[in-house]
Amino acid sequence: MTVFHTIGLITKPGDALLADTARGLLEYLRARGAEVLVDQSAGGVLRQAGEISVGRDEIARRCDLAIVVGGDGTLLHAARSLVDHGVPLVAINRGRLGFLADILPEDMYTRLDEILAGRYKEEYRYLLRARVTRDDETITESDAINEVVVHVQGSIRMIELEIYIDGHPVNALRADGLIVATPTGSTAYALSGGGPIVHPSLEAIVLVPICPHTLTNRPIVIDAASRIEVVVCRQNDNLARASFDGQDNCDLIPNDRVCIARKALTFRLIQPLDHDYFQVLRAKLRWG
Repeated sequence: MTVFHTIGLITKPGDALLADTARGLLEYLRARGAEVLVDQSAGGVLRQAGEISVGRDEIARRCDLAIVVGGDGTLLHAARSLVDHGVPLVAINRGRLGFLADILPEDMYTRLDEILAGRYKEEYRYLLRARVTRDDETITESDAINEVVVHVQGSIRMIELEIYIDGHPVNALRADGLIVATPTGSTAYALSGGGPIVHPSLEAIVLVPICPHTLTNRPIVIDAASRIEVVVCRQNDNLARASFDGQDNCDLIPNDRVCIARKALTFRLIQPLDHDYFQVLRAKLRWG
């Protein structure tokens, strides 16, 4: 038996290497008495087994748990699509680093035994909501679990950005771009850019310049309730782009504004009871 009755199975799309893991999970979950909805992403790798897949919307409506097999990118994509429905996620790491997806395939049945029996802890990770405006009209909106990045595209030349926090001017940044990250995203692109690691329980947002021309432009940490506005300056000859978790993009022109704030909803990440954030850092960053 299981405390979760309808479970969605999501994998990295088109990755045949995940077929054995996905097939094993499918058999395991059904043996536990769960109804399993196979996402279209997993349907591709399970097609030879004759499985019928469903759309992500149906998983969002019907499932009380989703199991994601892949790396952090697969988990980010799944979380962004399910956050508005409050479906919790468990992640099996078949990627590389796996800061979020850190249950190893060799441990997954033991860990899932515990989780399905109700022995788990739940983390609530917040997202950013970004809105791009042009001539006072919204041209796109998107969520980001890790980060919103405003960056130059198609050139190695710098761009100039004006940054405002809660309406107050912060600086005019000449750089390759700017990363605006959540604590969850502080171990992703922001870390590569020299930003700090922020514990996921903290309510903070990190701003990290990408290769700034002036070395005094340093990463800063601000309150998660802050509202950030990034303006593409008029004098830019280069096209800019806004990227949301590296999965959605919006091309920018001078005077476009990217408005970023904390999203009201959180996504739910289920972890084993003995999950240790600092042990994950030690293992992934090889701290010894």
